[in-house]
Amino acid sequence: MKILCIGRNYEEHARELKNPLPVEPVVFSKPDSALLRNNDPFYMPDFAKVFHHEVELVVKICRLGKNIEEKFAHRYYDEIGLGVDFTARDLQDELRGKGLPWEKCKAFDGSAVLSNFTPKMRFADIQNINFKLLVNGEERQVGNSKDMINSVDQIIAYVSKYFTLKIGDLIYTGTPAGVGAVNIGDRLQGYIENVSFFDFMVK
Repeated sequence: MKILCIGRNYEEHARELKNPLPVEPVVFSKPDSALLRNNDPFYMPDFAKVFHHEVELVVKICRLGKNIEEKFAHRYYDEIGLGVDFTARDLQDELRGKGLPWEKCKAFDGSAVLSNFTPKMRFADIQNINFKLLVNGEERQVGNSKDMINSVDQIIAYVSKYFTLKIGDLIYTGTPAGVGAVNIGDRLQGYIENVSFFDFMVK
């Protein structure tokens, strides 16, 4: 099982971090050791000082595929979940400044929060799903999949050119604006269409 993540897939998020809009999907990966499930707490690592939350819709691949055409991409996932791509922001800035890869700031243990999944059939339109993140009861990030620069199907078609997609693979589809730092003692709650998908603490 692999975890593929899409960066800068919401225009306002790219702008808030002063990043240029991508001409094609920005892809990075996380190992399975990054997964944080079952509302387990996120323990703040000691190798950086600033950790940002990035809430994202997650799709789970349900069949083997390579070089998938966009028009057929919808056949390759049947469940949607919610996740958090935790980012060591100060470390990321340092790595980017040196032109180095992102793994240390993006792929560390516990950096990929993952909820349970729900059938995509419960949604009338995958590209019109509301989701949000609350921190200590306050809305921090509010997004809708219609604002993705690259749709879910476009993402699947693109990444499958480079990576064979296997059953159980996860794709984190990008985060909307509003990312920010978390602190010890914070409570993070994630919702899709006002249904709770995760609820965990930062320790």
